[in-house]
Amino acid sequence: MGNGWHEWPLMVFTVLGQCVAGGFIAMALALLYGVKDKAVRKRAELLMVVLWILMGIGFIASILHLGSPLRAFNSLNRLGSSALSNEIASGSVFFAVGGFWWLLTVLGKMPQALSKVWVVITMILGVVFVWMMSRVYLIDTVPTWFSVWTPLSFFLTMFIGGPLLGYLLLSAAGVSGWGMRILPVVSLLALLVSMVVVLMQGMELATLHNSIQQASALVPEYGSLMAGRMVLLVIALVGWIVPQLKGSRPGVGLLTLAMVLMIAGELIGRGVFYGLHMTVGMAIAS
Repeated sequence: MGNGWHEWPLMVFTVLGQCVAGGFIAMALALLYGVKDKAVRKRAELLMVVLWILMGIGFIASILHLGSPLRAFNSLNRLGSSALSNEIASGSVFFAVGGFWWLLTVLGKMPQALSKVWVVITMILGVVFVWMMSRVYLIDTVPTWFSVWTPLSFFLTMFIGGPLLGYLLLSAAGVSGWGMRILPVVSLLALLVSMVVVLMQGMELATLHNSIQQASALVPEYGSLMAGRMVLLVIALVGWIVPQLKGSRPGVGLLTLAMVLMIAGELIGRGVFYGLHMTVGMAIAS
C-alpha cells in the first residue's frame, strides 16, 4: 500500500507533459487566429520558451526514473511494439518538432505559410503524445489502471492545466480578446468532468480485488487526497476566473500562483494513480 510518491519522476513527467501539450495548443490557436499586433505576437512567441523548458524538465525527470540516459535510448528499441517506446518516441518528436518550429520562428526564419502547417502538425503531435502516454498504463494485468479512467484522466489534465498555462503566457505577452475568455471555460468544464471521474473511479475500486487485497485498500486516503486535489484546482480556477467576472484581468503573479496550485493538485492526483498499482494475481471484479 502507498500513495505513489515514490514514482515522483513519472508524476512530474506526465503532468508537465500533458500541461505543455495543452498549453501549446492554447497558444498556437491564439497565434493562428487571435494575435494581429506584431509586437504582441513576438512577445508571445518568445514566451513559448517556457513550454519547452517545462518539457525539458519533464524529460529529465523521466530519465531519472529510468536510471540513466542510456536506458532512455534503449527504451526506443521496440518502437511500434512497445507502449513505452512509443511514448518516449512520440514525446521526443513533439518536443523536437515544436522546439524547432519555435526556434526558427523566433529567429525569423520560418515562412508564414509553412508555419501554419507546422503548428497544426505540432498540435496533433501533442495530442498523440498524451494518448501514447496513457497507453503505457493500459495493462490488462493491472486492473486498477486498465480502464477508461486512465486515458480520460490524462487528457483531463491536459484540458485543465493546458489552458491556464497558455493563458498565463499569452497574458504576460499582452494578448487579449474574446478567445482568451474561452480558455477558463475549457478548464472549468474539464474540472467538472474530472470530479465525476473521481467519484466513478472511487466506486469502481470497491469492486476490484485480487487474492491478496482490495483495490480500495491500496490508497486508504483516496477520498481525502482527491478532495485536497479538488480544493487546490478550485482555488486555482477561482483566482483565474473571479477577476474576469469583475471586469478585470488577473495579473501575471496571480496566474502564476494559480498555475502552481493547479500543478500541485494534478501531482496529488497522479500520485494516487501510481499508488493504485495492483498486479493481477487473480484479480476479479466482485
